[in-house]
Amino acid sequence: MKALVYEGVETLAYRDVPDITARDDEHLIRIEAVGICGSDMHAYLGHDARRPAPLILGHEAAGVVQGGPMDGTRVTINPLVTCGTCPACQAARENLCPTRQIISMEPRPGAFAQYVSMPGSNLVTVPNAVPLDKASLAEPLAVSWHAARLALAALHPSMERTALVLGGGAIGLAASLALKAMGIQTVTVVEPNPARRAFLTETCGETAMAEPDGLYPLIIDAVGFAATRAAASAHSEPGGVIAHVGLGEDTGGLDVRRMTLQEITFIGTYTYTAQDFRDTAQAIFDGRLGPLDWLQTRPLADGAAAFHDLRHGAVATPKIVLDPWA
Repeated sequence: MKALVYEGVETLAYRDVPDITARDDEHLIRIEAVGICGSDMHAYLGHDARRPAPLILGHEAAGVVQGGPMDGTRVTINPLVTCGTCPACQAARENLCPTRQIISMEPRPGAFAQYVSMPGSNLVTVPNAVPLDKASLAEPLAVSWHAARLALAALHPSMERTALVLGGGAIGLAASLALKAMGIQTVTVVEPNPARRAFLTETCGETAMAEPDGLYPLIIDAVGFAATRAAASAHSEPGGVIAHVGLGEDTGGLDVRRMTLQEITFIGTYTYTAQDFRDTAQAIFDGRLGPLDWLQTRPLADGAAAFHDLRHGAVATPKIVLDPWA
């Protein structure tokens, strides 16, 4: 089968790899759409020791089951494979499973390929009316759905329901959409790239600005750099909540003194629970997350060029989805 293989820093090769078969008690999925994630970019830049070359990246995927009792079923894929028996899994906090695996990290190759193998419990059936490229957005949308859910649960009932999102990429835009679906009507997105900021405003109907101003009761950092953490610390209202979902940079930025004196809650959020993923998929299917018209599709064969364009800020749309069969 064909795959896009990460072979070293800023090096991807579209080439033949051995065909895969379904693992025991799993299903073979023909991948029809797979998005490029920020974590794929971290690996591409050599910033993720968990993803050493050579490796097939990609975990935001949708496709069609091949063979078995689900043959022909259109599905979106929850890429997080967990044990199901540990205390975290038993408490429906599967994202904290100590033995969790995710496709695009060993021992599970990713979805920048024509096929992957997945357990049935990781598959959500996609209605025929929903295009599979939009269904592949369930994974990044679920990351933001989880972050928004945790942030709102921590926000004091007396505080105004307004929010600031730092970063206008897919996770940031998804965070805004999730917050609105959960009842937060006023959301401002900070995006320094002028082309992307214009896209957010003109195509997505978002309120977007180049730099934050004022104070906000709820802030989601969808970037995770020291500079965005510093901005979150500075622009949080006393008693407010910061949900940190970005993994751009490991250290720096937080004003711990201000956060302590002003009782600002900081929440680190990682991926999503199985229920978050199912809830997000349903929100896609019933239209609560909008038209999802903020992606562009390219052939998997052109994946290296897509990564290059993303690396150099040449893409205005928040998400590039690759088609392994184009």
